[in-house]
Amino acid sequence: MVSVLVNPPSGRSAGDPSTGKDAGTGAPAGAVVPALGEISVNGIAVPEREILAEAQNHPSENPGEALRTAAEALVVRELLWQETRRLDIPAVPERDDAGRLETERDAAIRALIDREVSVPSATPEESRRYYERHPGKFRAPTLFEARHILIAVPASDEDGRRAAKMRAQALCGTLAERPELFPDLARDHSDCPSCEQGGNLGQLSPGSTVAEFEAAMADMREGDITPAPVESRFGFHVIALDRRIEGHDLSFDMVSDRIAAWLEASAWSKAVSQYISILAGKADIRGISLDVAEGPLVQ
Repeated sequence: MVSVLVNPPSGRSAGDPSTGKDAGTGAPAGAVVPALGEISVNGIAVPEREILAEAQNHPSENPGEALRTAAEALVVRELLWQETRRLDIPAVPERDDAGRLETERDAAIRALIDREVSVPSATPEESRRYYERHPGKFRAPTLFEARHILIAVPASDEDGRRAAKMRAQALCGTLAERPELFPDLARDHSDCPSCEQGGNLGQLSPGSTVAEFEAAMADMREGDITPAPVESRFGFHVIALDRRIEGHDLSFDMVSDRIAAWLEASAWSKAVSQYISILAGKADIRGISLDVAEGPLVQ
């Protein structure tokens, strides 16, 4: 938790006429943005203009929350930068996957963390214990292969939705008698691009479709066609389930590397938080209070 000390409620507002939002915090134009008190780390001020600029990287509906988070991030950054100077850590900027070059400060802070924060690799025994304690986390999801016919209509069009539902119901009735017509009816009636493939959606995993569609598939057996249309925000769906591949537990060997990587990342995050906490405890930080115990401050 970070408490940013603010001035009495004089406040200010700074609107960007091109967006209708506050230029620094993303708040609506005209909103009162809390004024910050002076914030410093070992006598080095964290400029208010930098906090306002950093706030753009911490979107929030509450301008004060955006400023608080931005101030926290910059104080942590200043703490680490000062430590790199004290230890004379060399900065060797590297490029990321997009070809962007690090700043000297970012490179030095990265080198500092690499040097000062040591995290042991997760042992196979630790990984197995985690696997055994969290069996539900390591399961392949149920997969579906399905086709559909979509009669699309906006959710706001009440008359249109009634008409669309009647069209979809008529299609369900036809398919109950002649399911082999599904590809032709999809090509002739569906508003989904899949109509060109007879309505074929391929293999679907959880999250691939809207919740109503997924719920309908979960209650179907292979070869079923929905007897009634399935309504969603997009319109009405007639669904044919061609194949259902039941989910199954993944073996430890299949996920051991993933578990080890997660455990090491979690341990690294905690170790960095502890390191920052030690630096903060030794520093003279004014205008803001850091409580690293509540969570990692380095993203």
